[in-house]
Amino acid sequence: MEQELNTHYIKVIGHRNPDTDSICAAIAYSRLKNKIDPEHPCKPCRAGLLNRETEFVLNHFQVPSPELYTDVRPQLRDVDIRPIPGVNEEMTVRNAWANMRDLEIDTLCIVDEEQNLKGLITVKDVATANMEAPDISILSASRTSYQNVVETLDGTVLVGDITDRYVEGCIRIGSGSAEHIERTITKGDVVIVGNRSDSQLAAIEMDAGCIVVCSGSKVSKVICMLAAEKGCIVISTPNNTYVAGQMIRQATPIRHYMVSKDLLTFNLNSSVESVTKVMASVRFRYFPVLDDEGHYVGVVSRRNLLNLHKKQLILVDHNERSQAVEGIDEAEVLEIIDHHRIGSLETEGPVYFRNVPVGCTCTIIYQLYQEYGVEIEDSTAGLMLSAILSDTLMFRSPTCTPVDEHAARQLAKQLDLDLEAYADAMFEAGGDVSGKTAEEVFNTDYKIFNSKKIRFGIGQGSYMSEKNRRSSEALIAPYLETALQKQDLNYIFYMFTDVRNSTTELLMAGKGAEELVEKAFQTKVENGMAVLPGVVSRKKQMVPVLINTIKLEDMDEED
Repeated sequence: MEQELNTHYIKVIGHRNPDTDSICAAIAYSRLKNKIDPEHPCKPCRAGLLNRETEFVLNHFQVPSPELYTDVRPQLRDVDIRPIPGVNEEMTVRNAWANMRDLEIDTLCIVDEEQNLKGLITVKDVATANMEAPDISILSASRTSYQNVVETLDGTVLVGDITDRYVEGCIRIGSGSAEHIERTITKGDVVIVGNRSDSQLAAIEMDAGCIVVCSGSKVSKVICMLAAEKGCIVISTPNNTYVAGQMIRQATPIRHYMVSKDLLTFNLNSSVESVTKVMASVRFRYFPVLDDEGHYVGVVSRRNLLNLHKKQLILVDHNERSQAVEGIDEAEVLEIIDHHRIGSLETEGPVYFRNVPVGCTCTIIYQLYQEYGVEIEDSTAGLMLSAILSDTLMFRSPTCTPVDEHAARQLAKQLDLDLEAYADAMFEAGGDVSGKTAEEVFNTDYKIFNSKKIRFGIGQGSYMSEKNRRSSEALIAPYLETALQKQDLNYIFYMFTDVRNSTTELLMAGKGAEELVEKAFQTKVENGMAVLPGVVSRKKQMVPVLINTIKLEDMDEED
């Protein structure tokens, strides 16, 4: 568990509402990094739900989906949690104190065999147990085992079997005469005696449950025989009567003193911000931490929060803050691998930034595999090929370069794959909207952009069949106004791209959106839709044109 807590993977992650390139790039680049730099392990992640095209790709090449991270703000798992072992509820108060002393901690967490948290005991609880007025019935009231008594007194069992046996009477000091002992002892009592055989005998005859013989005094065979006949346990301890009398109460199991109700716990996924606020409102020093299954993993204190490890990220297929996972400003970006325009993302320090004007991020990653001389596994080759086909619309997009096509054909050759047939199947799977809600389809491939004070979103779906395209249009069209209000944007555009005919039907929402599109593309908007022949690329044919038009309108207003 300690190793798991202290392993900090570098997360390779794409943009929100990930497309096929975003997911495949995260997986392919993680695999490359783990081969060339195994001392800094990476794992692929995703910032949103998979679309059906990507699901088709992962299933086809039998690759598991990356782990979902919708927020990378610091969590408790990013803090050096103290992996203090949980303790058994039968532990003696004395051992609890010794543990706290040795571990230099004032709180112990009590767990069962499955590491489920049962309670807490603090140094204050231990002090209370030792300082409050002596209670001669404490051992029976707390159902203390004789094993605890032997352990606490450093004792040795001379007579009797203490397995699964518990104290049933009171604690008595048998230091007086035999007559005094006979008057004060009741059945089941634990009697602390010295070396006087008459006192030992009197306690046994009064049906004591146990006699504790102090100072390592010798116990005669006769006494042992009588004790055995009466079922009385005989324990020898090196401690004198006074010390034994003081110590025996420390045999009480800690469950008797532990706090078990309304426990204040945190989860590994708890945000550091929320944990800090809670800690500031209470006086406890240490707090139990549970994992995703609710099992105890350690404790955390205010001091631990000072040693925070920000999540380390490698961004693929994006470099704009508006497209990045939530909490990006509180994470440490190490690298960016992208093929889009350079956006608004700022980093605290210098990073490795590889931005190449090609049609797909996976084309860049293919180049990196070649540069490092790393062999590409078949499943990785399949993922990168799928991403290139998806982003370049099977080489039809104006963003496609000879470099993209060359990489795709080399990967297909390695896999002995029919490009046309595979691309058709992939696009057809991606265009299927049956059983999907409007919001799910809308967010399949959707990004937000900024131009000065104007914020706008562009979604895109690529379709091989008219049936799938029309179904998507009918589903999304009524949803655009809702999305516009929910995301507080100026405009929203959605591209329904006909892959075979290289045409896009564009739906839009927002005050002035139709006029903006007509001006930008020199076209006519009818019934809220513009038909844009030859327009298939959001990155190269939509975003730059819209941003330039917005800037021109701003200049006209200033004039």
